[in-house]
Amino acid sequence: MKLLPRSAFGQTVMLLAGLLLINQLVSYTIVVMYVIKPSYDQINDLLAKQVKVVFLDEPINGRQRLELPDEMRKRFFEATGIELYSEQSARKAGLDQATYYSYLSEELGRELGGPTEVRINQGTQFDIWVRPPMAPKYWLKVPLSGFEGFQFSPLPLYLALIGVLSVLGGWLFARRLNRPLKKLEVAAHQVGRGERTATLSDDVGSSEVAAVTRAFNQMAKGVAQLEEDRALLMAGISHDLRTPLTRIRLATEMMQSSEGYLKDGIIDDIEDMNAIIDQFIAYVRQDREDSPEPSDVEALLEDAVSAFAERPLRTVLAVEPIPELWLRPLSIKRLIYNLLENAERYGRGEARVEARLSLNSNELVLKVGDNGPGIPEAERERLFMPFERGDKARSTHGSGLGLAIIKKIVDSYHGRILLGQSTQGGLLVEIRLPLSSLSPVE
Repeated sequence: MKLLPRSAFGQTVMLLAGLLLINQLVSYTIVVMYVIKPSYDQINDLLAKQVKVVFLDEPINGRQRLELPDEMRKRFFEATGIELYSEQSARKAGLDQATYYSYLSEELGRELGGPTEVRINQGTQFDIWVRPPMAPKYWLKVPLSGFEGFQFSPLPLYLALIGVLSVLGGWLFARRLNRPLKKLEVAAHQVGRGERTATLSDDVGSSEVAAVTRAFNQMAKGVAQLEEDRALLMAGISHDLRTPLTRIRLATEMMQSSEGYLKDGIIDDIEDMNAIIDQFIAYVRQDREDSPEPSDVEALLEDAVSAFAERPLRTVLAVEPIPELWLRPLSIKRLIYNLLENAERYGRGEARVEARLSLNSNELVLKVGDNGPGIPEAERERLFMPFERGDKARSTHGSGLGLAIIKKIVDSYHGRILLGQSTQGGLLVEIRLPLSSLSPVE
């Protein structure tokens, strides 16, 4: 069900709240049955006896009336504090401020043999007002001095207060229990993005959570070691490959002029191989040499576009006013450069670069579109995988890592990539970077 929380924290709190609710209902039922109801019955029995004594000289349930001396009646009222009021005088004495109790009225009516009304005034003095069936035009005010300050209905308030405190305690317990899991989740996301993470403390939480934390620390350490080994391997390979390439380049310079066509072909191949090596290194490093700093987005895009000033690609840059953002400058320039390089290779000589903030100003939106043949929608999902090219891009040039590098950069900003069709009819790449990730903590 959608109403049930999916997190362990929410489920724990809901479980505790459910158990406490059942416990409160059971406690309320027991207290009512074995404490409140007997008290009400005792008060009802006491009231019934006192009312019967007051009206001994009135026929009750068909019994013959008993004449009482006035002196005895006077002494009874003085001893008990019971007072007899007419309807009008009772209202002046505070009847309207008393609360009607249906349960006591019904029970007392059964005892007195007719419709009875009971009201209770819980002010500075605890008074019970009774309209007896044998004198419906009169009210008896019965003071109960032993009940001053006593409230008949505090139980729901007390149970609610206990329930709230219990749920709050359960919430604090569940929060403390799930805090190390939350830290573990954040660290797992960092490792998944290829970032380094600090070693998590394994001395908090339950023993099971501590064991998982220790296993995660071991895994993160192994992943970091693999990344270091991979970077070292790629650095070694690039160094070892560039040495023979340099020798080949020097050898081609010594070729005769009559072999110029062959010389130019070899030089082009050497440049392609150097570019491929650079892309491999960039993919492995994932811009780790770049750190966030306040950056002018328009200036970064102009730097990236200026690299194509002497190249066949004609680029149009459209940037709306954007405040300074915390960015990794090299990563943004590499991102735009790779997209423009892709547009130059597979487009028809034109590209458009746009930058703006989203309508709700919570994302940086970058767009690069070309006028090429585009890419079929069915093939777009695999376009950003390493070594993949679209059907319209079957050229042997490049390593197929350009768009994969873009994907890694966007993932490092917690952003997303959308592919569509540009206004020129070619491929449109839209990149959205959340502003929450463009901060100094990044």
